[in-house]
Amino acid sequence: MESKKPAKIVKNALEKAVEKVTDLVTPDVPGAPSSEPPSVTEPTEPREPLPPKPDQDAPETVSPTGAPTGAPKVANSQQGAFLTTAQGVRLYDTDHSLKAGERGPTLLQDHHLREKIMHFDHERIPERVVHARGAGVHGVFVGYGSAESVCKAGFLAEGKTTPVFVRFSTVVGSRGSADTVRDTRGFATKFYTDEGTFDLVGNNIPVFFIQDGIKFPDIIHAAKPHPDREIPQAQSAHDTFWDFVSLHTEATHHVLWHMSDRGVPRSYRTMEGFGVHTFRLVNEAGETSLVKFHWKPQLGVHSLLWEEAQLINGVDPDFHRRDLFDAIESGAFPQWELGIQVFPDTPEQTFEGIDLLDSTKIVPEELAPVQPIGMMTLNRNPTNYFAEVEQVAFHTGHLVPGIDVTDDPLLHARLFSYLDTQLTRLGGPNFHQIPINRPHAPVNDMLRDGFHQHAVHGGVAPYKPNSLDGGCPFHAGAADKAFVEVPQRVAESAKVRRAAASFDDHFTQPRLFFRSLSPVEQEHVIRAFTFELGKCYEQAIKERELLVLARVDERLCAEVAAGLGLPVPEVQELPDVEPSPALSQLGQTWPLAGRLVGIVVDADDEDGLDGVRTAKLALQAAGIVPLIIASRGGDLAHGLVAQRTFLTARSVEFDALLVAAAPPPAPDALPVRDEKAGAGASPVDPRVDLLVAETYRHAKAIGAWGAGTAVVGTGPGVVTGEPSEVVEQLLALMGEHRVWARLTRA
Repeated sequence: MESKKPAKIVKNALEKAVEKVTDLVTPDVPGAPSSEPPSVTEPTEPREPLPPKPDQDAPETVSPTGAPTGAPKVANSQQGAFLTTAQGVRLYDTDHSLKAGERGPTLLQDHHLREKIMHFDHERIPERVVHARGAGVHGVFVGYGSAESVCKAGFLAEGKTTPVFVRFSTVVGSRGSADTVRDTRGFATKFYTDEGTFDLVGNNIPVFFIQDGIKFPDIIHAAKPHPDREIPQAQSAHDTFWDFVSLHTEATHHVLWHMSDRGVPRSYRTMEGFGVHTFRLVNEAGETSLVKFHWKPQLGVHSLLWEEAQLINGVDPDFHRRDLFDAIESGAFPQWELGIQVFPDTPEQTFEGIDLLDSTKIVPEELAPVQPIGMMTLNRNPTNYFAEVEQVAFHTGHLVPGIDVTDDPLLHARLFSYLDTQLTRLGGPNFHQIPINRPHAPVNDMLRDGFHQHAVHGGVAPYKPNSLDGGCPFHAGAADKAFVEVPQRVAESAKVRRAAASFDDHFTQPRLFFRSLSPVEQEHVIRAFTFELGKCYEQAIKERELLVLARVDERLCAEVAAGLGLPVPEVQELPDVEPSPALSQLGQTWPLAGRLVGIVVDADDEDGLDGVRTAKLALQAAGIVPLIIASRGGDLAHGLVAQRTFLTARSVEFDALLVAAAPPPAPDALPVRDEKAGAGASPVDPRVDLLVAETYRHAKAIGAWGAGTAVVGTGPGVVTGEPSEVVEQLLALMGEHRVWARLTRA
């Protein structure tokens, strides 16, 4: 397939789609909870409901059967200035139940109380068994046209713009768990194409723990909290997880990715996405190819350090959600390029000796380059979390003409499981009629009735064949863009419960992955295994996992064994592998849009604040959100506003730090008021010293000028000078994500 970057028509389509949401004033600092600032006193003059914020969007107003209604999106929201019942009857009071006298019993006839409490009692629906914790946003996808030779799907055509909704998630934790736990992340994209809905339901890791979907309950039961105590929450550092993966060695490849920096991404915006499975594409001529889907973030792949992740879980458990929503609100729309690895569709369904039906295997990009086929831009936050993010329903079987499944046994189980899930979660088979799930193509499915049926179907003959409805609906032919399964030949065989011999190699690719990482990334993997296994109770499980690591890499096994205080098992002969540089996250520079930089100031030094204003403007010009940190919040000199204080700021919130002063201890710099204040006698507020120390320890860029130079000291990635010069150098350092020199071995 010939690869080509977007032509002018594609760029114009992208710009046009983005312009629709950038014709608004970008906020100085994102995070305002409402579209209008509130008054100090309670409003009493009736008015219509406030509009959504400029960064928010809602599902398209299409009917339950896919017809555009022409109604504004706010038509799905609350209407009118007055409080009503669910039936639209206006109410004069909702603060008091109907009683027999002021101190009498509540009356059974209070229908408003009954309706209000009934609905409240049933506000929650069952959370997802996996991927319960998530965040979702709207966007657009623009095709490059470069997939035309292998796929006839219309949404991939050059310049074709398709609305999308993307949900990112963690896998193991409950809906209320923290964001930055060590876990695989879901990356699910719903394409509302005019040929029907296509769902690409993937992860930020290209392989999975299992090869066959029948094992899915086992891995999830093992990874979830222990059933007797319901702990630990959203963690894999416990006995049941390691008991399973040390016995079920086909999980080894995913475990290596899980223990790498990929398990603690810096942001949803800096995650790669993978379709995991191999899919079959069909072009207009009926020719087929096998492919793997890849999402490449334009901001680069970037992760947290483990200590950062642990601190964030306490300081801001909503860190990834907030980061995504704030970036979009500030106009820093995240983008991913969709690409495919293309393989010949041979009867063996293998490539360079790699079984393409084995979801625990990758094909290195050096063997099959990722060819770009379109660009996705996420540019609108949801209007209502429950209605959109919680109720969105994905399914690997939501396919469009040109895209079909292969015989991957894990994929086949998912084809059954996703639909089955919605029956319980979303109350029945009509979940596709919920606004966020409605297709943007005409629907005439002959499916009738059931819980939560929103369509009012006409006709009397929902069956085929019929004459009473004039024969409608009719079967579509190939020329009508019908979805036709690829007539793939099925080999004559016996029914068996076993896997092909090509599924048996569980260790070569984990070794390939570890050997492809940079030295600092390898150290993080060693630390992760040592930490996780160190949290296990049973020594036998630790020893068994060391036997697994001995088949992956000698140094990895020896270092983890040393950290656990256990003997190193005998290392077996290990295969030679050719490292794949594409598997490392390091070595490039990346855009900075939407990054956060903290600026430490002395609130009482008006002269010093002039340089802060210069730095702030320079950061904003680079698409960065600057947050000023002072001893107190509110207005400062030169039109500056402090968004954080020494009490509320923590290093993990920022991608880099600027120190414009050496502020003395503030009045609240007391251990009894703020434990971070410590007990030191430094002339600088001790919380500023802690902020700088943590930022340095986490290998983030630091800049300073004036009195601030004495606070930051010296070292790799610490720059000083005039404000404009410091910002310029800081931006260059941030392009590499971190100051990696601080983390290298001596």
